[in-house]
Amino acid sequence: MSIRVLLADDHPFIRSGVESVLRDSEFEVVAAVGTGAEALAGVARLDPAVAILDVRMPEGDGLEVLQAMRGRGDERPVVLLTADLEDGVLLAALEAGVQGIVLKQGGEDHLLECLREVHAGRRWIPAELLDHAERVGEARANSPFKRLTPREAEMAWQVGKGMRNQDIAQRFELSEGAVKFALHTVFKKLGVTTRTELALLLQRYGYL
Repeated sequence: MSIRVLLADDHPFIRSGVESVLRDSEFEVVAAVGTGAEALAGVARLDPAVAILDVRMPEGDGLEVLQAMRGRGDERPVVLLTADLEDGVLLAALEAGVQGIVLKQGGEDHLLECLREVHAGRRWIPAELLDHAERVGEARANSPFKRLTPREAEMAWQVGKGMRNQDIAQRFELSEGAVKFALHTVFKKLGVTTRTELALLLQRYGYL
């Protein structure tokens, strides 16, 4: 009996490649979709045994889909498929309980092994990623961002993403003056003086 798999990736050639790898195996792709929204709907409708999710997709990336599934109590195995993985995404995925991570470079050599492991209830994540996550986690334990309140940390992250004070004000329903004052406090706590320095600090600790 085939093991049902849902595949979500916004690149048609990647979807075709994965389907080709699985074609003569025990795994059957019951849906191949291109957005996070379609992935969530497909998981609910088709009840696959495993979900393979691209990290970067429109309408909800792979991490957001994983977190949404876990948020509604869905613990089925999830494999993230990615060309590269930012530190923040890696840590968040591990925290959400991702069972497998396959890098697209050379992924055809490992995808079947990963799927078999996660379907059997085991985790399949490259050792180098786990080692890196441990190092990043240790660095974050001493992160200067721990000095910030949750709202200040969110504002700092928005600045790092390139958002203007006007955009941040709208997001938090504050005046631009209030945002400017809050960011002055953030900069002082972090010991930075410019938005570029803040972005570099966020990158250093794996938040961007």
